[in-house]
Amino acid sequence: MNIVLIGFRGTGKSSIGKLLSNQLKRDYIDTDEYIGNSTGKTIKDIFLEKGEEVFRTIEAEAVATVSKMDNQIIATGGGVILNNKNVTNLKSNGTLILLEASPEIIHLRLSLDDKTADQRPSLTGKEAFEEIKHLLDKRLPLYNKAADHTINTSLKSPEEVVDEIIMFIEDSQKSNKSVKPHIK
Repeated sequence: MNIVLIGFRGTGKSSIGKLLSNQLKRDYIDTDEYIGNSTGKTIKDIFLEKGEEVFRTIEAEAVATVSKMDNQIIATGGGVILNNKNVTNLKSNGTLILLEASPEIIHLRLSLDDKTADQRPSLTGKEAFEEIKHLLDKRLPLYNKAADHTINTSLKSPEEVVDEIIMFIEDSQKSNKSVKPHIK
């Protein structure tokens, strides 16, 4: 069973995914990195050259592939939940953990991240903070529908988030073990 991190950009999916991978001794896959490695292009370049629709098709193919792997920690792109088939594929062999944060925290994190300008395309053409609020409003119902568990990372350290994920997974495994009925 995979542990899949979903949520908006800047909520900590990559950094928490790597920590979780180390702690649980599982392989880590970032779907955006997977797409970059398989296409030889950055996400931003794919968006600029081919458009969002082509990117979403490539993303769906990547999700279908990584979903078939087992015991992985998978960090997904922020828009992965826009395609129902992605959610179905990820849930077929995974527990989906939604990482969320306030728009203010996301904006701060993204403004401090060197990768943002180079690798993350604008999706609306709006100013960064307005884009964050707009896309969060649009995506939040889809994130909530897909999530098996939600963690707000705004005021938690990555280590605290990792501990909470591990606790949730362990509790889920305990409650899913069936108890055999006593036979007389």
